[in-house]
Amino acid sequence: MIDRLPHTLRSDALDNRERILDAARALFSADGLDVPMREIARHAGVGPATLYRHFPTKQVLATEAFADQLRACRTVVDDGCADPDPWRGLCLVIEKICELHARNRGFGEAFMSAFPGAPDVAGREYTVKAVAGLAQRAKEAGHLRSDFVVDDLVLVLMANKGIHTRSADTQVMASRRFAGLAIQAFAACPQHAPLPPAARLVSVSPDSA
Repeated sequence: MIDRLPHTLRSDALDNRERILDAARALFSADGLDVPMREIARHAGVGPATLYRHFPTKQVLATEAFADQLRACRTVVDDGCADPDPWRGLCLVIEKICELHARNRGFGEAFMSAFPGAPDVAGREYTVKAVAGLAQRAKEAGHLRSDFVVDDLVLVLMANKGIHTRSADTQVMASRRFAGLAIQAFAACPQHAPLPPAARLVSVSPDSA
């Protein structure tokens, strides 16, 4: 029995860690990064001391909780940069990152926010540099408007973060529509291609639609 005790404790600790991460993902996704650490502990069924033993700060917890989204974000950027057509690659990046942020509000806030003295939580520095290079190639190809700056994409992501709907599916649909509008605004010669389907956000009478 004594020999098995350390293994049992390690298993319990691992279970607690996974419960905390699951709770953080759920709460960050629904409510953003303002969720108190004590609320995450309560949702996970552990005490605050247990939470802080595994994750001393919210930044550490967010980094672990968003590890999958960080990898997905890097994959999106890498795929966009690898496309031989830089404009098509840039459009892919805008569409997919907006959707990624729409699916997880917490990740969107981590990407747009800064933790004082913390490392790059959401790979923001890597993304900005890669997108800047991709945008320059799209300009040189004549597809991206010449006055585009990376801060314009940041504005799009800030606005996209503000999309809040009653369901996750509607939020993603609205985000895709918004990304389509942004892409047309960024094009050097807008062709007004069909937009993604519109999300139903307000009730409109038939005679005023």
